[in-house]
Amino acid sequence: MPVISAPHAFNEGSLFVDLESIFGYRLYLKCEGFNFAGSIKLKAANEMVDSAERDGRLRPDSILVESSSGNLGVALSVIAASKGYRFLCVTDPRCNLSTKLLMEALGSQVHVVTDLDGNGGFLGTRLEYVRALCASDERYVWLSQYTNPGNWRAHFRTTAPEIASYFPHLDVLFVGTGTAGTLMGCGRYFREWHRPVRIVAVDSVGSVAFGGEPGRRMIPGLGMSMRPPLLDESYVDEVIRVEEADTIRTCHRMARRGFLFGGSTGSVVSAATDWLARHGTRDLTAVAIAPDLGERYLDTIYQTNWLQDLYGEHLLDSARTDTPWEERSASRGPDRRPRP
Repeated sequence: MPVISAPHAFNEGSLFVDLESIFGYRLYLKCEGFNFAGSIKLKAANEMVDSAERDGRLRPDSILVESSSGNLGVALSVIAASKGYRFLCVTDPRCNLSTKLLMEALGSQVHVVTDLDGNGGFLGTRLEYVRALCASDERYVWLSQYTNPGNWRAHFRTTAPEIASYFPHLDVLFVGTGTAGTLMGCGRYFREWHRPVRIVAVDSVGSVAFGGEPGRRMIPGLGMSMRPPLLDESYVDEVIRVEEADTIRTCHRMARRGFLFGGSTGSVVSAATDWLARHGTRDLTAVAIAPDLGERYLDTIYQTNWLQDLYGEHLLDSARTDTPWEERSASRGPDRRPRP
């Protein structure tokens, strides 16, 4: 085991879960939640802070500020506490209560915006607040995860090579899309690899990241109310949009087998199992990326009253059955039945 003196110096990158016994397909889930920030966002936060320090943008009196729905805010809180910076996270009401409390416990300040933007989300409002803050005081340093190339470089340098080292015959990779940092880093890496890898982006219904009409989204971490500036669709082979109800059912199905994951993971796994069911590709090597674990979602997607109020009392009926996942996928339509 390593011996560390800074919390951001440790990040387990070699843990994969074989989901075949749960969903009936050979799907490997890369678990990114085993670090002191609890999510994949620690990689991007490390890269962006290191770059800002090298460029001289961060000074001892600097105040880090970032817009985040949760996980990047926690990652920056960990790094700021370790390095002695002040940090202000600008978030919105969809941020989990436990995430807010965690950032505050780490010494960060949390500001919650409550006004919706023109697309029915909060991102535009969050960004307006950050810009006004930076204009008011030069000590504020905005890393801007939405435009910072360090966001995707972190995954080009770490996440994608970690997958490649364990799965040299990878065929398809499923990646959730928020800022598109993970998606672009992995897409760029595997575009240059020795064999073709199909890159499938996973988005939420109601997100406008890849176009379409905006809609209600209650689960943080996936989707955007604007097109991600980092997104280059030439690195994406396919986009799958997932209903939040399917996200929640998938999370609960995994939890019933002892694996507690967050909402983004539920979306990615739901998309991956549906894709595998439709394509009938049992002999392919498929990997999905799990950005975080599920403890921070105990008061939302794992809380009965929250679920019933937003999605109805029968949401979890299918997740409570013992019907194999591939049979339920097949029941959605004849084109989704696995081929022999």
